[in-house]
Amino acid sequence: MRRLAIACLSATLFLAAPVSAQNNAEPKVFLEYTQTELDRNYNQADWAANIKQLVQRYDLRSDVTRQRLGAPERFAYGDDKVEGLDLFRAKADNAPLHVFIHGGAWRAGKASNYHFPAEMFVDNGISYASLDFGNVQDIGLDGMTAQLRKAIAWIYKNADKLGIDPEKIYISGHSSGAHLGGVLLTTDWSSLGVPANVIKGATLISGMYDLKPVRMSARSSYVPFTDDIENAMSTQRHLDKITTPVILAYGSLETDEFKRQTADFAKAMQTAGKPVELIKADLFNHFEMMDDFGNPYGQVSAAAIKQIKSK
Repeated sequence: MRRLAIACLSATLFLAAPVSAQNNAEPKVFLEYTQTELDRNYNQADWAANIKQLVQRYDLRSDVTRQRLGAPERFAYGDDKVEGLDLFRAKADNAPLHVFIHGGAWRAGKASNYHFPAEMFVDNGISYASLDFGNVQDIGLDGMTAQLRKAIAWIYKNADKLGIDPEKIYISGHSSGAHLGGVLLTTDWSSLGVPANVIKGATLISGMYDLKPVRMSARSSYVPFTDDIENAMSTQRHLDKITTPVILAYGSLETDEFKRQTADFAKAMQTAGKPVELIKADLFNHFEMMDDFGNPYGQVSAAAIKQIKSK
C-alpha cells in the first residue's frame, strides 16, 4: 500500500511539473515568438558576432574608394544641414544614377560610411550618390521619408547639374534603409512635381516591409509608432502603388524575422503580378550583405547593375 502511495505521488509530481512550467512560460506575442524572441529577432547585433569589424570595414573600404576615385562632390537637396548627398560621377555625362539609402536602425549611419560601392558603379558607367538624412528620434519615420522624397525630387530636377540622366534614377537601401527605400516606391510623386515613375528600379537589401512586428518589438522604445505611421510605412500593405521593378535580397544567416520579411514581401509582390527578383545570399549575415553589395562579383551588386544596364 505504501509503495502504491509513493508511486501515485511520484506520478502526480511528474504530471504537474510540465503544467507548472507551461503556466510560467512566456506567452507568444507574434506568430510563434515570445516577446524576448521577437525582440532578439529585430536586434541583428545578437546574430552577428563580427558586427564591430564589419562596420569598421565599411569605413576602411570607403577611405580606399575616396583615395581611388577622389573625394565626392557634396550637394544640398534641402535647407536642413543634414539634407545632403555625396556624388561620385561616372566618366561620361548623362549617366544613369544609383542612389543609396543607408541603414542603422533608423538612428545611426551617414553617407560617408557607404562610399565603398561607388567604384563598382562608376566602373560600369553609372554615377553613385549616397544620401544623408535625419534620424528617427529627431524627425520620426514620416520625417525621414519626407526628406528622402525631397532628395529624389531634387535629383530629378537638378539632373543637368549632377551630370546624370533624369530618366535613369535607381535606388537601393540596406536594413532600415531598405525599409525607407520600399516606402519611396509607394510615393505619389505628382505632389513633388516629378513623374510617377521617377524611380526606375530598386534593390532592397535585408529590409522590413510590414512594421507590425517591428512595432511590437523593443524598437518601439525609440521609434515613435502610431497606427497611421505603421500603416503608411508598411510597404507590403500598398502593393497597388508599386510599379517599379524590385530586387529583394537577404542573407541566410540573418534573423528568422528578417528572412521572413523579405520572403513574404517577395511572395506578395509575385502574387500581385509585380516585377520582383528574390536573392538569397548563402552564408551571409545581416551586416555582411553590404560586402556582397559592394563587391562587383557579388550576387546583389551584379543584379543591381544588370537592372540598370538592361534598360
